[in-house]
Order: sequence, then C-alpha cells, then structure tokens
Amino acid sequence: MWAQVEAGNFHVAAVLVQRVAEVGRVSAPDLLPVQQQASPTGLRRAQELYSHGGGRVGVMVEVNCETDFVARSEAFRKLAHEIALQIAAAAPEWVRIEDVPEAVANQEREIARVRAKEDGKPEAAWTKIVEGRMEKFLEEKVLLRQPYARDEAKTVQDLISEAIGSIGENIVVRRFARWELGEHVEKQ
Repeated sequence: MWAQVEAGNFHVAAVLVQRVAEVGRVSAPDLLPVQQQASPTGLRRAQELYSHGGGRVGVMVEVNCETDFVARSEAFRKLAHEIALQIAAAAPEWVRIEDVPEAVANQEREIARVRAKEDGKPEAAWTKIVEGRMEKFLEEKVLLRQPYARDEAKTVQDLISEAIGSIGENIVVRRFARWELGEHVEKQ
C-alpha cells in the first residue's frame, strides 16, 4: 500500500510515520504544512495518521474537502480520524468499488460459482448465489461499503454523507495505506 504514497511526498510520509511511532496519533494540527495543500483536483486535503495496539497497526488516510477552513475544522478532523479507525479495525483493501481490479472481481465470482456447484446448488440459482457472495466480498473489502465500526446500522459512505450534510462541503476519501507489524511486504 505504500506504493500509493506519491514519490514527492515519500519523505513527508516517512516523517509522519516516525511521529506516529513517537506519540501514537497525529492529527491535522500536528502535521507539516504540506499536509493541507490544494490537490491536483483543486480540493484541499488532510492526512490522518493513526497507530493502534501500541504501534502494531498503522493507518494513513487522505481525505479531501473543498476549503482550508473545513480542512482545519474539528468536525473534519474527527471524520478523518474515524475513517482511520475504521481502516485499522476492518482492514479494507480499496476505497470504492471502482478501485477493485476486474481480475480480482472475476476471480471472486469464479470462486463463488465453483462453491455453489460443489455445494450441489441448482444451476439456475448460481447467478443469485454469485451476486450475493460478491456483495458480501465488496462489503468486507471496500471501505465505503463497510459497516461503520461504531454503528453497524450505517456504512462508512453513510458516515461521510452525514458529514457532508452537516459541514456543507463535498468530502472524498482519496486513498489510504494500512500496515501491520509482521505482515508480508512485497518487493516492487
């Protein structure tokens, strides 16, 4: 996931990770000035870093909004922190459905179809079974589709939509990185 950090911001990310290791949590006021710049899309961005379990799990998430005023607000910082907590707890792999590679989706569909066949389900029901298992897969692996950890009656997208309604600006989760001590790191 660290490949998602732009090369120009790699040093910034390294400094922030070190700061998280020192204090356990870094939020917008603690970040370097580069953290609240206009993104290429014209949106403002803030990055939240969160360390969980004594540094066992770390999260860095970039959340975009439209103005500096909102990017510095307590409500926006709290939302970014809640999203980081969600990522630490639920370990999503992608932000939105569109981010799921087609090859991964096809592989999951094939696994579901083979399971339905092996379970002796009628062939006519395979389509619905595959659709149901794909919905479950997306609910587990896509951040915006996940049930919100503090209130499972709503999704992370619902949480963001509520924040948009109360803050009055568009808010977008652009990307995140999650790492866990001891997990396998692929060489690129």
